[in-house]
Amino acid sequence: MEHFLALLCLLGACLHAWAQCTDPTSEFYLEGEYLIGGLFNIHHSAPVYHDRPEAIACSSQPFLLPNYRMLQLMRFSIEEINNSNNLLPNVSLGYEIFDHCSSQNFPDIFKLISINGLILPWDEPNKRQTHKSKVSKVIAVVGPFTSTQALTVAPLFMVDLIPMISYGSSSSVFSNKAHFPSLLRTVYPNKEVINVIVNIVQHFNWRWVALFNSDDDYGIDGLDLFRKRIEDTEICLAYNKALNDNTDYPLSFKQIEAQRIHIIIVFAPKMAVEALIESAIQQNVTNKVWIADEGWSLNKKLPKKKGIKHIGTVLGVSQPVVTIPGFSDFMYSSKGQAHCENAEPNMFCNQVCNCSSLSAEDVINADPTFSFPVYSAVYAIAHALHKTLQCESGRCNGDITVHPHMVLAELMKSNFTLLNQHIQFYENGDPEFGSYSIVFWNRSGDAEDIGFFRFHPSVNFFINSTKIQWYTNGEVPTSLCSTECGVGFVKKQDGIHKCCFNCEICPKETYINITEDPYTCIKCKETEWSARGSTSCNLRVVEYVAFTDIGAILIMVGVGVLVGLTLAMSVLFAVNYNTPVVRSAGGPMCLLILGCHSLCSPSVFFYFGKPTTSFCILRFLPFLLFYTVCLACFVVRSFQIVCIFKIAGKFPKLHSLWMKYHGQWLFITVAFVIQSLLLLVGYTFAPPKAYNDVLEYPDKIILRCDINLKASFGPVALLFFLCTLCFIFSYMGKDLPKNYNEAKAITFCLLLLILTWIIFVTVKLLYHGKYIQTCNALAVLSSLYSFLLWYFLPKCYIIIFQPQRNTQEYFQGLIQNYTKTISQ
Repeated sequence: MEHFLALLCLLGACLHAWAQCTDPTSEFYLEGEYLIGGLFNIHHSAPVYHDRPEAIACSSQPFLLPNYRMLQLMRFSIEEINNSNNLLPNVSLGYEIFDHCSSQNFPDIFKLISINGLILPWDEPNKRQTHKSKVSKVIAVVGPFTSTQALTVAPLFMVDLIPMISYGSSSSVFSNKAHFPSLLRTVYPNKEVINVIVNIVQHFNWRWVALFNSDDDYGIDGLDLFRKRIEDTEICLAYNKALNDNTDYPLSFKQIEAQRIHIIIVFAPKMAVEALIESAIQQNVTNKVWIADEGWSLNKKLPKKKGIKHIGTVLGVSQPVVTIPGFSDFMYSSKGQAHCENAEPNMFCNQVCNCSSLSAEDVINADPTFSFPVYSAVYAIAHALHKTLQCESGRCNGDITVHPHMVLAELMKSNFTLLNQHIQFYENGDPEFGSYSIVFWNRSGDAEDIGFFRFHPSVNFFINSTKIQWYTNGEVPTSLCSTECGVGFVKKQDGIHKCCFNCEICPKETYINITEDPYTCIKCKETEWSARGSTSCNLRVVEYVAFTDIGAILIMVGVGVLVGLTLAMSVLFAVNYNTPVVRSAGGPMCLLILGCHSLCSPSVFFYFGKPTTSFCILRFLPFLLFYTVCLACFVVRSFQIVCIFKIAGKFPKLHSLWMKYHGQWLFITVAFVIQSLLLLVGYTFAPPKAYNDVLEYPDKIILRCDINLKASFGPVALLFFLCTLCFIFSYMGKDLPKNYNEAKAITFCLLLLILTWIIFVTVKLLYHGKYIQTCNALAVLSSLYSFLLWYFLPKCYIIIFQPQRNTQEYFQGLIQNYTKTISQ
């Protein structure tokens, strides 16, 4: 309670003291019909910790000459408007300016929002609008400078919609009109400054950066915006530190050096930056590029400091320096007058400048960064008041009671030209005018313009790099955590930063597109291929054996010859059906074998041409089915040969049963039925189908038929079983009569058949190109020719050229001689 009473007493004393100083030449006050408030921290806002409520004595803090220059610009602007015949004719503007050195100083704010020294409660709005005398003369406020100050005092002005035009508060939060409905600003928000800084970093291909930010609303907002802005870029924030009174500068510089960071962005106000740079000089920090925000890029003190040239190269983003005509004359005139603050040191709440020793040149030559924002803020308020008072006719309407919200409405519709700048505001109160300059601190200690970033009418970014005198003696410095990978190499992130990586070459069948994603090897499509370290894919060559291929033509001719021979032999055997040679060869079974040979032959044609599912089925189905019948016939035939000469005598009953029930035809039928069922089941669930073989060759697609091994195992196993059984029976007859060589012929044919497929399997294991299909067709054709040439052709030769051996007597003589030999 005591603290609260003390605060009220202090406020009363301040208000009373203000009334005692009415000197019209005071730098803080000018009488006028309409007053504009001004908040300038012409003394440094150092943090002060209290155990009781009290206002800070601003004059005890360090003096800020650039901010004092802003105060003078507000005074000059109002004087210029008062002397104008076009803007606010017959209306005088006044000002109440306060040295708002701390957000904890509220008496000046209370003074601005008071009406005749009183702050009326909000629940009596009608009373404050019943008479003109009940309306505050303060129609708008210019300031404050920092984002923290604006955040603190803005709610007090927002209640009555008193317009605030800040010339330096750039925090993003002020763009939210729901919370700050009457706050406008003549500087761009931090988002735009950060955007320019990121563009500079990207322009020079820097990736590995550090950022120092002030430990306040301005710096924290800048840090958050920077992190969001670089999310989709290749820039990495390698190090970040908030600047305050407890910052360990030597440790920070050691950490930066340890990480090989060469780019340092500093997003902080003047005083914090000066302490940082002075520490960098003391710590002998060299070989760095410093990027300044608009708060210190035009600093007049640091470029002249001893040792500043050794810290590296300083680039910055600044407000364009706009020469304001008449300001110099105003300063010379103003400094020649005596002011109330000099004669009355105990003014309202310590509003003492301590600047009597300053010359006009000192003020004119101070940092001009925020000069035009102050100048344009005052003029925006004047133009809004001009519209409110309906001064377009050349004379203002004095009968209109001006409320702050009326000025705010006109402010939002601002549309005028000032020093070649078209002054307008967006709906959120941000400026729709202006640009940024990009500066370089040259060796003469001056901030030299080297580029610009313009927003209107379109974004335009330019840097003249030839003007920059790099600390590397001409070459642009680099700042990378890892050197860029070579062509065809992918980045594999090493640690938490994407800028730190190892380089790995992309394997074959993949490629890298660094513009899309430098961290991933992209897999080529199935129809494409690539070598190791490729940056693109090549189309694969599609290969298959066409019908026009020379090998295919020769094999198809061979099939035609086979079919022709088969037909000719069938006719020959049919004509000589009752002769001993035909009957010993199998009789009707010969015709069945030759017929099945003809039915197997078409399967060879389907090994050529572009494979389809139907082609793949017909490639295997006819051969497997009808060749099974052929082998079954030869099994039966070899068994009968052995049975006649060896089994019939020893096992007469077995021979009798075999003959009685036609065992040969029963065996052939069973083999055919079993193979048919195996093929039906296998092809129903997993039929052969065409597929693109992309595994064997990186640059080719071989069109093949895919055979399911499980589905094909049964049919192939049956063929193998029949072949083995046939070989056993035929081999048992190797000692039959010399001229009776049926068993020997079958054995020889089987040996050729086995050898053919052994050769094919060997070739298939060693060679995987498209001509393996030609080899497969050749193996099938050879399997058919083996029996045709070595079993049937000799019999045809006997029938045609040796008819004497094709007689019943000849065959009976062979059998009788063999029987005598066995019995002896």
